[in-house]
Amino acid sequence: MLQDVEVRKAKPRETPYKLTDEKGLYLLITSKGGKLWRLNYRYDGKQKTLSFGTYPEVSLKDARERRDEARKLLAADIDPGEHKKAVKASRVEAAENSFEVIAREWHGKTSAVWTEGHAENVLSRLEQNIFPAIGSKPISAITSPELLKALRATESRAPETARRLRQTCGQIFRYAIATGRAERDPSGDLRGALTPAGTKRHHASITTPTEIGALLRAIEGYRGSVIVKAALRLAPLTFVRPGELRKAEWDEFDFDAAEWRIPGPKMKMRSVHIVPLSHQALAALREIQPLTGHGRYVFPCARSPRGDRPMSENAVLGALRRMGYEKGEMTGHGFRSMASTLLNEQGWHRDAIERQLAHSERDAVRAAYNYAEHLPERRRMMQAWSDFLEGLREGAAVVSIASRRKA
Repeated sequence: MLQDVEVRKAKPRETPYKLTDEKGLYLLITSKGGKLWRLNYRYDGKQKTLSFGTYPEVSLKDARERRDEARKLLAADIDPGEHKKAVKASRVEAAENSFEVIAREWHGKTSAVWTEGHAENVLSRLEQNIFPAIGSKPISAITSPELLKALRATESRAPETARRLRQTCGQIFRYAIATGRAERDPSGDLRGALTPAGTKRHHASITTPTEIGALLRAIEGYRGSVIVKAALRLAPLTFVRPGELRKAEWDEFDFDAAEWRIPGPKMKMRSVHIVPLSHQALAALREIQPLTGHGRYVFPCARSPRGDRPMSENAVLGALRRMGYEKGEMTGHGFRSMASTLLNEQGWHRDAIERQLAHSERDAVRAAYNYAEHLPERRRMMQAWSDFLEGLREGAAVVSIASRRKA
């Protein structure tokens, strides 16, 4: 039997040689000094050799344990060499069919029809909440309790995110089923397991006319970045999504037609969106044009001298916070809620409001052709809305903007 000291002190020779232990185990010393554990055995009448790794990564004790495991397989009429290959192949297959690998494959194929921002959000939620818990597991081996445990860890701090993740995971499992790498969707077992959604949570927004007037005056008095101030001025006049605002490009604006056409790839529903520009919106754009009109973006990043990168996604939100508006009071999205609430209260055509907000259209084909739907009404509405805001900013008495619909 070998002693550990023999193994440790063994030196290379001109040709490889063996140090024999017992029961077929030996250490092969190569001419370059490598020390390789080997086991000679016979199976089905053939002489075979099995490798157990290298010394010192595999100690003498470890090598003997692996030899004994191999001999148990032989006693059960199992070829340990073929068994080792099968285990390795199984691990490779498990890694290739892990939840994370399939989820990223699904995301790559599905996100082609999404906006860039939505695609980033979906992947980010998975990376932060799901992959650390079950990402490395074979997707076919994931159970409902395992998925629920991962979702509940998210639910404790972000209930709505957990509900969205359950839906996303369901889509990933169904993709795996369709591609032959899973047999069932365990997310279906979790209906009712998460806390149900309560009243729909809207983005924090100011909808009281007097408070809106105060907000608009605060924007006019903002002493931060001139570019951010310009974005703050345009936000309530156009009430587009924050991402659409900060990524606005000069070539999307037609000053003669008084409209802003946002390309489909930038929109949540992937169809072009027309924003009629009021006199006030055009004035705000003309004011910032000498400063940023030489570049691509209307509101470029402060650290992008050539204007080839858009303003930070937190710029408007940060400005609102510096102006004293807390998280629960106002957000960049809040300008949309503000417009939606008051325009509906003032009696404008609901479909015109929804179209101007670019809310989802159930029929994607219809949406692609209806971007100009209710456009004359929307032009009147946008100008009346800007006049209304101007009156609030100047402290005028609150008047109905509905009375201007036929102007």
